[in-house]
Amino acid sequence: MADKSKHHGMNVEALRRSATGFALDRDDLDDDPIVQFEDWFRHACETVPSDPNAMIVSTVDSQNRPSSRTVLLKSFDEHGFVFYTNYESKKAAQIEANPWVSLLFFWSEAARQVKIRGRAEKIPAAESLKYFLSRPRGSQIGAWVSAQSSVISSRALLEEKFQEIKRKFRDKEVPLPSFWGGYRVVPDQVEFWQGRTNRLHDRFEYTKQDDGSWAIERLAP
Repeated sequence: MADKSKHHGMNVEALRRSATGFALDRDDLDDDPIVQFEDWFRHACETVPSDPNAMIVSTVDSQNRPSSRTVLLKSFDEHGFVFYTNYESKKAAQIEANPWVSLLFFWSEAARQVKIRGRAEKIPAAESLKYFLSRPRGSQIGAWVSAQSSVISSRALLEEKFQEIKRKFRDKEVPLPSFWGGYRVVPDQVEFWQGRTNRLHDRFEYTKQDDGSWAIERLAP
């Protein structure tokens, strides 16, 4: 069998770097994972050159096959983590069928990763509207143009539709599409991963308890 890791002269097996991140001990952690996330996220915003709010959202389809894609975190608080999408997309259909999702942030500059598992729920339309009105006009029009995840014949079709919608709303406020809005992922488990030397990474997992508190456990790397 051919060694596919060396396909076209690429030695993928040799791609590695030693993680030399900060130490992470239990005493360093806040009792609340949202507060802990805010601390790490603030650090990422100061050190990651682009898109520190990029996260991978993983869902499963009706046959329990996983599907992942990168979206942008747009807000978070004690209630959960919010992103926006087309409610008629594949991801939205999968969320409606099975609302349990996973979020993943990876900030390589700090050798840090945060994994969040929880239940996704639609946010109120008023909240979606407030964010939608803050978007650049081109992005607002783009939300109307794309029937996300559907098969299209060419990019030209998108460009033509964009101009059509642009003309339709000329000199008008672009309204919020009924098929577009946000999801809030309400976490019940959050893991913080800190890369360390010799692959002896630090991992701590928060699990939501019935009384609303969080249990914190160290995991083997």
